[in-house]
Amino acid sequence: MTLKDVKIGGKATVLKLTGTGAIKRRIMDMGITKGVEIHVRKLAPLGDPIEVTVRGYELSIRKEDAEMIEVK
Repeated sequence: MTLKDVKIGGKATVLKLTGTGAIKRRIMDMGITKGVEIHVRKLAPLGDPIEVTVRGYELSIRKEDAEMIEVK
């Protein structure tokens, strides 16, 4: 399951990042690393981006990037 599949209001724990290179580095720089809990807060009106809470702050992630984050 990926972060894109988590329902609004749901929580998930990051298992691994499947992106490579600069994309993976950017996701990690946003604080999304293995073992971190993510709370999906809301979805933009047109469906992209997704707003999440990570490590106590709000973050917007494109669905394309959310597909690279495997969660449980």
